[in-house]
Amino acid sequence: MPSNIDIKKTSLKLLKQFYGFDSFRPIQYDVIEHVAQGGDAMVLMPTGGGKSVCYQIPALLSDGCAIVVSPLLALMKDQVDALRSNGIPAAAINSMQTETSNREIVEKVFAGQIKLLYISPERLLSEIEMWSSSLKINLIAIDEAHCISQWGHDFRPEYTKLAVLKKTFPNVPIMALTATADKITRDDILKQLGLKNAKLFISSFDRPNLSLNVVPNFNDAQKLERIADFIAEHKGQSGIVYCLSRANTEKVEAFLLREGYRVACYHAGLSNNQRQQVQQQFLDDEIQIICATIAFGMGIDKSNIRWVIHFNMPKNVECYYQEIGRAGRDGMPSDTLMFYSYGDVAMLNHFVEESGQTEINKEKLTRMQQYAEASVCRRRMLLSYFNERFDHDCGNCDVCKNPPERFDGTKLCQMAISAVARAEQKIGFLTLIDVLRGARNAKILERGLDKIKTFGVGATLSAVVWSRYILQMVQIGLFEIAYNEKNHLKITSYGWDVVRGNGLVMMSKIVFHDRKKLKESAIKKVSPQEQLFNNLKDLRFVLSKKEGVPAYIIFGDQVLQDMVEKQPISIEEFANISGVGNNKLVRYGKQFIGVIRKFKGLPANENGSSENITLYLYEHGYDIPAIAKLRDLKKSTVCSHIAKLIQLNKIVDYYKVIDEATYQLIIDKYKTKKEGLLFELKGQIDTDLIPIALAIFRVKQNFM
Repeated sequence: MPSNIDIKKTSLKLLKQFYGFDSFRPIQYDVIEHVAQGGDAMVLMPTGGGKSVCYQIPALLSDGCAIVVSPLLALMKDQVDALRSNGIPAAAINSMQTETSNREIVEKVFAGQIKLLYISPERLLSEIEMWSSSLKINLIAIDEAHCISQWGHDFRPEYTKLAVLKKTFPNVPIMALTATADKITRDDILKQLGLKNAKLFISSFDRPNLSLNVVPNFNDAQKLERIADFIAEHKGQSGIVYCLSRANTEKVEAFLLREGYRVACYHAGLSNNQRQQVQQQFLDDEIQIICATIAFGMGIDKSNIRWVIHFNMPKNVECYYQEIGRAGRDGMPSDTLMFYSYGDVAMLNHFVEESGQTEINKEKLTRMQQYAEASVCRRRMLLSYFNERFDHDCGNCDVCKNPPERFDGTKLCQMAISAVARAEQKIGFLTLIDVLRGARNAKILERGLDKIKTFGVGATLSAVVWSRYILQMVQIGLFEIAYNEKNHLKITSYGWDVVRGNGLVMMSKIVFHDRKKLKESAIKKVSPQEQLFNNLKDLRFVLSKKEGVPAYIIFGDQVLQDMVEKQPISIEEFANISGVGNNKLVRYGKQFIGVIRKFKGLPANENGSSENITLYLYEHGYDIPAIAKLRDLKKSTVCSHIAKLIQLNKIVDYYKVIDEATYQLIIDKYKTKKEGLLFELKGQIDTDLIPIALAIFRVKQNFM
């Protein structure tokens, strides 16, 4: 990087020019400055927190090309599409392209025409001699860096060979980026990469726009019912349903298809082509909902996912955090819903026992279970897991929004504990409920459980209510579950004290929502603002199909929302929309302004809109050739715009667009020979400047 450059000033200029933002998010600039000065870095930033800007801006600050190591083709394509849409020259080399295409890209890289090159670790390692010998590399960024670590949940052996990068490029800054990595994983990443002096940057893991909700102990039918209600409340919005098994993804998909939704499933049982097709349809908004196993999502940059549902509890907090993080990447309000049952815990315990790291995985599962069972602010629990202090309740989780109403549940607890004791502690959840409700099914009768004293003592409560209360009893420590004994309930010392009458047990009251009212509330009249938002989305969708990119690459939902709030009707006003860089202003400004003007009852096009775009770019430091290139116009057309703007007194610094000697030469010829001026001056000057000189002359004449 040039030594005389003002890093902060130039970084902010690039941020506005290419991304349309006036300021950086927390820690982004700290990372940029450190790397721009040649330092190595490890960056932990939540999904949607703006990790990519941390390496893209340094790449633009320096001569040469930045290499971005990426594990997924979808991630490469997404990032390259987004960069090109912002006007930044970027490309990817991968197996999905022909070798002819890959070679052409390599030639562009070596010709200095590409600023960011995305490449897989395998490809980079196989061609490292070529890259090291003759290419000026200004930065190496390793995305999804948790893939490096044996402790990470996406362990990828090829990544472990990347330590060679620091040895091959000792003077090139290396940056490792990930959204989720606990301390043991962080240390392993740095060790594997051989980064001894890397500076650690940790952003806040708080995603305040995500609403956190957990529903305990539903059976599959109840889950599907709740999912149907939930999606009805999120009409037309994109979302993901995560399941532990392929069978459940297909079950949920079939249910939602019957409900009339555009939905597909995604799991390892599908072919590579099928998975890629489903993923692309989701990115392109052709599919609204994906029902997926954890095989789906890493590297998905779709910013307008508005909700994530977990059909089953995830195996650890890292997985859960990364998966819910795929919602609301644009910062707009988004919802998450997790179903939790002891069936999930039993299944996950089985997986843990078969893993090679039983002790640490069991501890991680326990922490996930504690989160699911929380009776305090869920966000506080989540952030504490990542060692982040959060000293107040969030107000955006189910516990904060609906604090549980407490009641004396001692008698209910004594009923349940007594039933378990009389069954010799050899029954599980469902059998205990049958005993308490007096169900005379074959299993009960065969074991003689209908003869015990507590049979039927809780017949006035439904099975659903009992299941919720028994779950609470486990959560507060009256029972333990023996996973190695068919999930039988075991009475704890606390439970024995309660059944003997030693102590009061306060429980949370079970509240059920009226499905009919929920559905009615989901059907609401569309406000004018919502109508404008929908109109802008429709235009965005048309443009995305025309350009062959996902809709959110054109503009994210947050940018459209800013348009709705500010309702710009001119190029100058549109340029003030957060997220509108110069390239997008030029490419899309007139169309989106047209929709807003029509909504407000104004003529679709503002007067002189094309000249106003030229004026905006001129005022922001672009010269005539640069404006012509960015706008894909002839230089003569831009010069005619400048001439008109001069006559309208919108440009008054005349000799910044034409030097005084050239102006004088043109005017002297004009005064003596008005006809054939172009022919007379051809070969002496740039004749495209003639209209500008004449415009200046006429303005001066009017003031004489």
